[in-house]
Amino acid sequence: MKTEYILSIIFFFPLLIIQTTVIPLIAINGIAPDLIIILLVFYTIRNGQVYGTVLGFIYGFLFDIITGSLLGSSMLAKTLAGFIAGYFSNENKIDTYFKAHNFALIVLLCSVINSVINAFFSSIELNTNLLSLIFQLGLLPGIYTAVFSLIIVIFKPRRSFS
Repeated sequence: MKTEYILSIIFFFPLLIIQTTVIPLIAINGIAPDLIIILLVFYTIRNGQVYGTVLGFIYGFLFDIITGSLLGSSMLAKTLAGFIAGYFSNENKIDTYFKAHNFALIVLLCSVINSVINAFFSSIELNTNLLSLIFQLGLLPGIYTAVFSLIIVIFKPRRSFS
C-alpha cells in the first residue's frame, strides 16, 4: 500500500509533461482534456475518499507550482474533485465503477467540478456571464475529458484495475 502512494505521485509527473506539451495540440477551440483528473479519479476509486482528497490537494498544489498558474485555483479544484470522486469508492463495487461507462460518468462529474472551480478563480474576462462560464469553461472540458477517459478505459486491460 505504501508503494501505491509513491506510484500515484510518480505517475503524476509524466502526465503533467504530457498535459502541458501534447494535450494543447489536440485542444479544440482552447478546450482540452485533463489527464490529471483521470488519474485522480482512478486512484480515488481504488483507495478511498480521504486518499483522493489529499491526492487532489497534492496534484493541484504541484500543478499550480510547476505550471505557474494562480496558486490555489487548481489546488482547490482538484481537492474538491478528489473529494467528490471519493463518494464512488466502495470495495464491493470497485469492478462496477471501473466499467467504461461508469468510470466516464464519474470522470465527467469530477472534471466539470474541477473545470468550473478552476475557471471561476482564474478567469480573467469580467464581461462573461456565469452561465457561459459554466458551459464553455466547465461542461465542455468535462465532456472532452470523459470521452478521453472512455478511450483509455476501453483499451486498458481489466486485470490491472483490481
